[in-house]
Amino acid sequence: MIPLLSHPFLFLRHGQTAANAANRIGGTTDDPLDRTGLAQAEAAARLLADRPLGAIWHSPLVRARQTALAVARVTGAPMRSLPGLAERNWGVWEGQDRAVLIREATPPGGEGPEAFRARIRAALAEITAPFPVLIVAHSGTARELHAVLTDVPFRRLGNAEAVEWRQDRDCHWICTKLSPDR
Repeated sequence: MIPLLSHPFLFLRHGQTAANAANRIGGTTDDPLDRTGLAQAEAAARLLADRPLGAIWHSPLVRARQTALAVARVTGAPMRSLPGLAERNWGVWEGQDRAVLIREATPPGGEGPEAFRARIRAALAEITAPFPVLIVAHSGTARELHAVLTDVPFRRLGNAEAVEWRQDRDCHWICTKLSPDR
């Protein structure tokens, strides 16, 4: 049993990096937020300021840590780095245009889809009380989380886009976008 899945929770994708702006594969390359990404992180922090948070669990990559820190400053929630939440290692494809990405393939020097899926699921199992929590991570993390919770088609989150996951009366997980449309 995954303790996280007994509670509603929030997910926030990190703010924009230079690689995101250029439509390049970021993966495990540890790029910081760019100026736009920093502003997006601050806007997300304002959006989440009134949400009660037991903790902010984040990927150790700097772009996620910077985004989590913006939220922690306004909420006072403690930050917890969780290495398993890091983005998929895309090996030799990192830094290339996203058009080369084949999600079902294992790039040379990279992480295969099954290994990534297993890592994310193991990380989700490490998230513990206090709840509710905010997870700050990556598009790939959001994709795997989505696959665990629902069979509804995945929509890639924008940079610094926040969503809430909550179960309905029939115990189906529902994802609600919190960030305003840009």
